[in-house]
Amino acid sequence: MSRLASCTDDLIQRIKETLANREIKRVSAGPGLTRAGVLIPVFCKDGSYHCLFTRRTNRVKRHKGEISFPGGIYDASDKDIVATALREAHEEIGVKPRDVELLGALDEIMTMSGFIVSPVVGFIPYPYPFVPSPEEIEEIIILPLAGFFKEGVLSEEYRTYQDKTEKVSIYQSGGYVIWGATAKILRQFLELIPAGGIR
Repeated sequence: MSRLASCTDDLIQRIKETLANREIKRVSAGPGLTRAGVLIPVFCKDGSYHCLFTRRTNRVKRHKGEISFPGGIYDASDKDIVATALREAHEEIGVKPRDVELLGALDEIMTMSGFIVSPVVGFIPYPYPFVPSPEEIEEIIILPLAGFFKEGVLSEEYRTYQDKTEKVSIYQSGGYVIWGATAKILRQFLELIPAGGIR
């Protein structure tokens, strides 16, 4: 897959090598836990690397109105959890699996709502004819990766979901607030990238 000339540094290759040379931490499935896969879509826009998020509608069953990565619950018809992430990204925002250059996987996380989430990082072409699902996606959000390294963007606080209280990461960027599992995944991803390597 060709990249725009204005993003010809080696960031994507370094991400791929970093993810290939580390052991993925797995979460053991247990009663009441559901497996899910999400895609972290990275691309070049206006000469710098960006990441795509979605804001969920108030019509979805879970996490109404929250900012998340494209993704969803594993289905028995999926070859593996990577296929889950790609299928869900296609259903939610119209990105075809063949247009995703897989860069690797992050550690699995367990959410306060009872999901074991497997994050997959992928590079996609841009501009792209995104087709958001009207039932699931209220808004496609595009934010520069460099913005997440600025001072004051990341904070932590305790939040409660049902009967569980945890310290959570919170990112505020571009007028959006990203927290919970999405922020946890994002933080894990950003910690693999030297801040000086982002533009």
